[in-house]
Amino acid sequence: MIKILFVSLGCDKNLVDTEKMLGLLGSGGCHFTDDEEEADVIVVNTCCFIGDAKEESINTILEMAQYKENGRCRALIVTGCLAQRYQDEVLKEIPEVDAILGTSAYGQLGAVIERLLEKGEDHVTCFRDIDLFPETTAARRRSDGGCYSFLKIAEGCDKHCTYCIIPSLRGRYRSVPMEELVREAAELAEQGVKELILVAQETTLYGVDLYGEKRLPQLLRELAKIRGICWIRIQYCYPEEITDELIRAVKEEEKVCRYLDMPIQHASDRVLKRMGRRTSKAELKATVEKLRREIPDIAIRTTLISGFPGETQEDHEELLDFVDEMEFERLGVFPYSLEEDTPAALLPDQIPQKIKEERRDELMSLQQEIVFEKQRGKVGRVLEVLIEGRLVDEEAYVGRTYMDGPNVDGLIFIHTDQELVSGDFVRVKVTKALEYDLIGEMYDEPAQ
Repeated sequence: MIKILFVSLGCDKNLVDTEKMLGLLGSGGCHFTDDEEEADVIVVNTCCFIGDAKEESINTILEMAQYKENGRCRALIVTGCLAQRYQDEVLKEIPEVDAILGTSAYGQLGAVIERLLEKGEDHVTCFRDIDLFPETTAARRRSDGGCYSFLKIAEGCDKHCTYCIIPSLRGRYRSVPMEELVREAAELAEQGVKELILVAQETTLYGVDLYGEKRLPQLLRELAKIRGICWIRIQYCYPEEITDELIRAVKEEEKVCRYLDMPIQHASDRVLKRMGRRTSKAELKATVEKLRREIPDIAIRTTLISGFPGETQEDHEELLDFVDEMEFERLGVFPYSLEEDTPAALLPDQIPQKIKEERRDELMSLQQEIVFEKQRGKVGRVLEVLIEGRLVDEEAYVGRTYMDGPNVDGLIFIHTDQELVSGDFVRVKVTKALEYDLIGEMYDEPAQ
């Protein structure tokens, strides 16, 4: 009996790929383990979007390589973005790696394992055209039993922002057919998933390649019909692609969270142009104002890049002023990461790391003030909360409101002696605001 260990790194889109690999191998009779020392095969699904992710991937591969000497591991396999981008370097520098699979080739994982273990082959490489979907029809196998799950609605990207390597690793933009997504979502609901989180490199263009028009609003309405799904959350919306129809769908569909993840990256027109972004500060402001006018209780999350090549102090101050004016409910900042083979890597006036980090810290300090004021405004409100778990040794539970995506936003802590389980929806009265989190008490019986 072959035991396989998976290590999934990077973004939630990568996690979906890992779960599809689990489903593929599980349908073939393989067994899985969480114990490195018990694994016959170790698969590391890597990320290399920015420098820190690349370093984490390499360190993880090196760590897993030790189990070929000290454990029972007979095959170490590397998949994902790092494998796609640095296949030759990985095989040369880490000889313990037995096989490399590209981003569109994980459908061949079972065959690769057979070649390694049964045929005794060494240093197997498996790559396909990155503009193709992986060849697999197996159902996903969830990696945990949580109450939320990600639904990847498209692969690849056509935007070609100057700082981003993703199009060369994941290929052109291609949407998953709507009927497949509805079927996958229904299967997730049957497994107890209450919240679907729609992800892609860019969700707002969903359907353009298949149907000749943006179909995200229609997809939302179809997913909202699925029994058992209570929340639908949208991530990675490019601001210039947000349509009136999408706004109406968010506004009208009760199951669609009034939450939009809309990375803007900057607010200086000069920097936005150098980034290859297809919008302007005036358009960004108009989009935010329209969203709040049409959906007054919407929570807007965004991300920014600090210290992009050529960013002046004036550009930075303009971004600070924009953040101060827009008062985003949720915001994250990443210092610019120079990625080889991207146009931005060749731009003049690269910013020293120290300045990038100082500018990030200044933006986050301002955002902390904004969020704290918004959090204080929630004290006394009654909010619907999705329970995610219990605090060990305390009569308290942790959950999220519709305003908070998992792993990136805040939490709410509820003190109660009631017995709750993950996936319960309860009504909670907010009693105290922390910097990013809330504290509350049960307001009535569980809503469902």
